[in-house]
Amino acid sequence: MDLTPPTGDVGPRADAYAAAPLLNCLLREVAEPCAAPGDPRVHRLPSGRLLRVPAGRRPADPELCAAGTWHHVGHTELVKLVAEELRGYTGLPGGDLPAEMIDSRDAVAALLTARARATAPTDPYLRSEQSLITGHPYHPAPKARGGGPVASWLPYAPEAHARFPLVLLAVREDQVAEEGDTSALDALGTAPPGYRLLPAHPWQLDLVGRELAEAFADGRLLRLGTTACDTWPTAAIRTVYEPGRDLFLKFSLDVRITNDIRRLWGHDLRKLRRTDSAAGDAFAALGGPAAWLSDRGYRTAAFAFEELAVLARDGLRGHLLPGTTALLAAALAEGFEGSPLAAAPDPALWWEAYLRQVVPPALEAFDDHGVVLEAHLQNTLVAVDAAGMPVQALFRDAEGAKLLPDVTRAAGWERLVYCLVVNHLTEIAAALADHHPGLDPWPAARRELARHDLPEIPALLASPTLPGKTNLLLRWTGADGAAARYLPVPNPLAGR
Repeated sequence: MDLTPPTGDVGPRADAYAAAPLLNCLLREVAEPCAAPGDPRVHRLPSGRLLRVPAGRRPADPELCAAGTWHHVGHTELVKLVAEELRGYTGLPGGDLPAEMIDSRDAVAALLTARARATAPTDPYLRSEQSLITGHPYHPAPKARGGGPVASWLPYAPEAHARFPLVLLAVREDQVAEEGDTSALDALGTAPPGYRLLPAHPWQLDLVGRELAEAFADGRLLRLGTTACDTWPTAAIRTVYEPGRDLFLKFSLDVRITNDIRRLWGHDLRKLRRTDSAAGDAFAALGGPAAWLSDRGYRTAAFAFEELAVLARDGLRGHLLPGTTALLAAALAEGFEGSPLAAAPDPALWWEAYLRQVVPPALEAFDDHGVVLEAHLQNTLVAVDAAGMPVQALFRDAEGAKLLPDVTRAAGWERLVYCLVVNHLTEIAAALADHHPGLDPWPAARRELARHDLPEIPALLASPTLPGKTNLLLRWTGADGAAARYLPVPNPLAGR
């Protein structure tokens, strides 16, 4: 899919990109299908108003019925409509969410404009990480950037094909806090005697710089310059990749992106080694090609523990099968130039290969090792061979993984089903069916899941519904960003 906008077409395209996930949320979480004669596109909102939305996984062009006539609803009007409906439905004002919806749309417009002037990376992996203009398809404001001016965040936006050096700080040795293997950080530059190197994301440093003034003044913290090489922001925005060293670095970022303020929170950092070790041990025991990108360790300053934290993560080359190319699963779902999903000559075989790589590691890690992977689209990479066939899956992000019995098996299974099936397989299957009309991807998915002898599988295949996360209501009600509340959505596996 070519996302470069024609001249003068940015506004309508930004409206369409921003409306699709907002409509998905509205229809999933609070609207009800209305059996209008001959028109299955009609939905009844909580207020009783009727909304007509064309079918499809990326809905657009909504219409509201007033006095028996259908009227087009633009993005600004859609935000107002959603806010009115949710105020009546929940009795709550919704806080900053309406402003975030507008911010998300405006961010898309800025990204489309920037992409028209930028050069996409030639490397297919980097291109896939920087391809997500829609982003999370079931979030009301997936591209919001904290409401700051465009100039503050656009230089660091993966969707604008950004690349930039990191800021190099030095923290006095007696003020260093770290755990795990952080040796990769020391290779990024040279710290003076008595100090340790601490790379920083330039956007994060801009956000928290005033809080660090005293540390710079008294010598606990030094500014050394920047890295010699650029880094590439990935789809996660605060995680960057340095191809030369084959190293991922994940930073705190004091900006709300989707549901969370994206800090490396202290409670997560302190349990990181345990979670990462459990995931690494699980993948070592699997025996297949699947790989875990280890979060090796973190380093920060004791006086700015969360603000300046940086996490070192495994690169790709030590894990990828020879001759293969890693691609972000979310990019396969959204579409990008060179996607093997779109070009698959035999989509049924491609899908079966995809399922064989992605499903078994997630199920076996859960059942055999008690590791609940956050196996959603953004935490899964799929390696393809020279013909574009999936041959390996790579998973990442110990921060998002859970361990049994820290969570109950039932809660862990619900989370896994949401991440793997609802968020991940459903989107890939829909994208494949869009590109290859006539393909029914769900019998193959059912067969793959049925191969695994987990006690939960029969109920999963028989249930009429699956757990769908309610991101619109979570944000509207001000729930904690790490919270997960689900409502039932139709199960495409049932009855196949």
